[in-house]
Amino acid sequence: MTIQLANRVETLTPSTTLAITAKAKELKAQGLNVIGLGAGEPDFNTPVNIIEAAYRSMKEGKTKYTPAGGLPELKKAIITKLKKDQGLEYDPAEMIVGNGAKHILYTLFQVLLNNGDEVIIPTPYWVSYPEQVKLAGGEPVFVTGKEEQDFKITPEQLEKAITSKTKAFILNSPSNPTGMLYTKEELAELGKICLEHQVLIVSDEIYEKLIYGDHPHTSVAEISPELKEMTILINGVSKSHSMTGWRIGYAAGQKKIISAMADLASHSTSNPTTTSQYGAIEAYNGPQTAVETMRKAFEERLNHIYPKLIAIPGVKCKKPQGAFYLFPNVKETAALAGYETVDQFVEGLLEEALVAVVPGSGFGAPDNIRLSYATSLENLEEAIKRIHTFVENKMK
Repeated sequence: MTIQLANRVETLTPSTTLAITAKAKELKAQGLNVIGLGAGEPDFNTPVNIIEAAYRSMKEGKTKYTPAGGLPELKKAIITKLKKDQGLEYDPAEMIVGNGAKHILYTLFQVLLNNGDEVIIPTPYWVSYPEQVKLAGGEPVFVTGKEEQDFKITPEQLEKAITSKTKAFILNSPSNPTGMLYTKEELAELGKICLEHQVLIVSDEIYEKLIYGDHPHTSVAEISPELKEMTILINGVSKSHSMTGWRIGYAAGQKKIISAMADLASHSTSNPTTTSQYGAIEAYNGPQTAVETMRKAFEERLNHIYPKLIAIPGVKCKKPQGAFYLFPNVKETAALAGYETVDQFVEGLLEEALVAVVPGSGFGAPDNIRLSYATSLENLEEAIKRIHTFVENKMK
């Protein structure tokens, strides 16, 4: 018997990372020393106070259902955090907690989009944005953030992409995969365009705590009451508190949208994991020293490894301002090594140098690769050394 799958999943683009990941696991199983630079999560364990708070909640019998939109105590903690860090004020009715920021985004697009509605997505983009839009019946509209623009789009580009079908615009700052950060002035100009055309801003700020140098983080929702009203702010504890597996993310915004998201969640996932919610309460209410310790470690790795990366023949790379990724252009490097495409270069790098990186084609940037520095300095140094040697040997 042949089962016909739903059309919605037939349109999904297979992840470009899957083949590389599978190959890396196969080589590791053979006992080979593969260094993986594809991790999208901190390599630190969750801070002990958070683990203990979650354990304590279980021992106290706090293991039952919670409201679908999250515990009132957790909403209160998030509201306090947003007020303290960004000067933003929200009511509990303007807040939903879900099973990670990814699930929150999925739920948002499901309640927001009708068939044919357009969502503007700057490239390079996080791989799940276009797929989630398509799953909700929407149409991704890509606008290229050029390398000479630090991978950021201009107000002119944004306005040109807006049509009568445009429903939303996705902002990801700091960005996955580029690590680039929009300034307050740039956000204000983009926000002005969105206000003029009544386009909802989806502001993904999951890397907000991972910023380096003197670059301040600004949420577009901070700029004016009007922009706050037009923004759905997305965040969570995964990256900031090394809680990726705990699956806690949230959205803050218009009550009408948040209420619809909570209704949908009640019929799809019910509440986010109760124990994780109690851990997240401690993450926001407890000491924040671990957050800064991790941020400093990432910044140290970045500053140490960046000059070694750009010393590789042909590599061009904008130094990131946040997150924990490097996104070098290796088109020339691949050609010097005898490869026609960067994807082929990535395959050769894994098979011969035993270094796994993520091809940029999955992010809408086929000339680039993404390297995560969420791993030890020892691993990073060895990986860059292997890549450098691999390229030079291919050039001989």
